[in-house]
Amino acid sequence: MKILFIGDVVGPSGKKALEEYLPGMKRRYRPQLTIVNGENITDVGRGINEQSFKWLLHQGVDVVTLGNHAWDNREIFEFIDESNCLVRPINLPEKTPGKGVYYVKVNQHEVAIINVLGSVFMSACIDPFTYLPEVIEEVRQRTPNIFIDFHAEATSEKEALGWFLDGQVSAVVGTHTHVQTNDARILPKGTAYQTDVGMCGSLDSVIGVNPEDAVRKFITQMPTRFTPATSDRLVFSACLVTLDPQTGHAHHIENIYQTSDNVNRGYQRKFE
Repeated sequence: MKILFIGDVVGPSGKKALEEYLPGMKRRYRPQLTIVNGENITDVGRGINEQSFKWLLHQGVDVVTLGNHAWDNREIFEFIDESNCLVRPINLPEKTPGKGVYYVKVNQHEVAIINVLGSVFMSACIDPFTYLPEVIEEVRQRTPNIFIDFHAEATSEKEALGWFLDGQVSAVVGTHTHVQTNDARILPKGTAYQTDVGMCGSLDSVIGVNPEDAVRKFITQMPTRFTPATSDRLVFSACLVTLDPQTGHAHHIENIYQTSDNVNRGYQRKFE
């Protein structure tokens, strides 16, 4: 089973990158399941609205995950409970709207997609290391195929969670920092891992926002309004995970990094 996971779509440039490159990626890799992180997809680069959510589905996306900016656009409260394939962080208080795990049928097998928030340098959430074991145990009673989008800031926390869940889930792939890391690999017990898959948006940006805004913030140390960068040069970041649907173990993970300069870097590590 092949799963294509696409990093944070940031603002209008992110949507443009997805529209331009996703069809070709699907033809090349032929994934059975396509997942996208959409927490930054609105025109202002924060949150998600119903129009953008439906637009992602129209592009051929099967599941949309979120993160710490899930609630930045209040329109989400009007449609999240009815949107089955929109997955918000699971480790939030019990009465939080929406769902943190979504089950999708791929041929004869089910895949569970779980969105998780990190606890280091992030908004208040329930500690994933104490919260997830019971969740994973319950999900594994239904399917061994479990894909986790770990939306976290600290690389150490991401790596630690990957090792903590090694062999219990199919993949732990990070989002949030928007910079693709060069550490995609299969952990010893069969879990695919990557610290951050990267983003879709403007290549000429600082994690998707105008460089001038980011530089001003660091120079002045004053509150700065960030606006999504809109240069014509685009970047599309993703990874492809191949797993055995009988066991849930991954045996292949490959970086995907496409830019307007026709650079497409990829490498693979196999778990034998």
